[in-house]
Amino acid sequence: MLHETDDVDEEAEEVLNELNLLSQNEAIGVVPLVQPSPAVNEPMKREGEVGGGAPASLDSTLGLGELAQLTVNNEAEAAYDLPSSKESFRKSWTVKYTLRSHFDGVRALTFHPREPVLVTASDDNTLKLWNLYKTVPAKKSASLDVEPLYTFRGHKGPVLCLCMSTCGELCYSAATDGVIHCWKLPLPNIDPYDSFESSVLCASLTGHTDAVWRLGVHSQRQQLVSCSADGTVKLWAPHSKTPLLNTYTSEIDGVPTSVDFVRDEADKMVAAYTSGHCVVFDLETGKQITRLESSQDVIGNEVGRHIYRLVCHPLLPVAVTAHEDRHIRFFDIAAGKMVHSMVAHLDAVTSLAIDPNGLYLLSGSHDCSIRLWNLDNKTCVQEITAHRKKFDESIYDVAFHPTKPFIASAGADALAKVFV
Repeated sequence: MLHETDDVDEEAEEVLNELNLLSQNEAIGVVPLVQPSPAVNEPMKREGEVGGGAPASLDSTLGLGELAQLTVNNEAEAAYDLPSSKESFRKSWTVKYTLRSHFDGVRALTFHPREPVLVTASDDNTLKLWNLYKTVPAKKSASLDVEPLYTFRGHKGPVLCLCMSTCGELCYSAATDGVIHCWKLPLPNIDPYDSFESSVLCASLTGHTDAVWRLGVHSQRQQLVSCSADGTVKLWAPHSKTPLLNTYTSEIDGVPTSVDFVRDEADKMVAAYTSGHCVVFDLETGKQITRLESSQDVIGNEVGRHIYRLVCHPLLPVAVTAHEDRHIRFFDIAAGKMVHSMVAHLDAVTSLAIDPNGLYLLSGSHDCSIRLWNLDNKTCVQEITAHRKKFDESIYDVAFHPTKPFIASAGADALAKVFV
């Protein structure tokens, strides 16, 4: 018994010594390093890849060593200018609202231009309307759960994309069935237990013969643009008697994957293609103005070149593209050339958003993270692990609120999250 007591005393003394050492370290400012989540830094091994990372032949191209230097923790001090604020202040984004009501992956989301309201679109064939100020405490975390106010039903397949009108009264969605629906948004104080109103669906645009990948709204012309797996980009006047205005194609580039209006020139738009290149079109004539070609650092196969998302800068003639090969690329639309290319994530970059001031870029990836980038110097100022993987996919969409300090992400795990 005496020996057992001695052993216990020695163990207790060791524990006390370790605790004293920790407290001393904290007192002098020594903080143990926290290892990043393996889900972020070690993407799942794919066919043809070595050790779960990039293919051996791509190591030099991707430069993952440089990417590691860009990674910062979630306590990074990032100056972020609110549209309503004249002075910048230090801000780090943290998750506050969790939106959990969809039964399958959330493919897209969009904010109301003024209210704390957003709409999500899902593989479960529905859209849902959320008011962030109608919350309940989450069971297992400090965040708040939000109950959906309204569920939009009408699509016959997974809803792949959506966008909202600049006035905030209408929402447009498109699905694998090729149909674009126009919805009149219910009021944000609607009772979520009211019955479904079929009159909310105010128009349907038919013309595409395959899945519609992306939608965009022209803020001045009140026009809608769509791109589809049928190989076409179409321009619409959604509420006129003849809604289809024009159809655009690029035979040498294949299928369009994303599209956006050029913000500083009202008569142009840019479409991204499976070729890995982009084409600038004249809206009136339908003719190609210029072709934005990616540089030689693009992988020499279709999968690597694939562009998931294209967004145009709100103030400058700049287009930004997100690629399967983990790159983000920047194009000068006026000069018709690529001006910058960088490895941005550890897996395919799937989504992009630029804040209304044109200062920051938000990117989402299948590596489960969203990253905030300073557009001036192209550096990452914050990284957040946001969603879990499902079938090797993670984040489908990211968004900035046009007028409020919110960002949001949508994931394959059937969740949408809002950060403040």
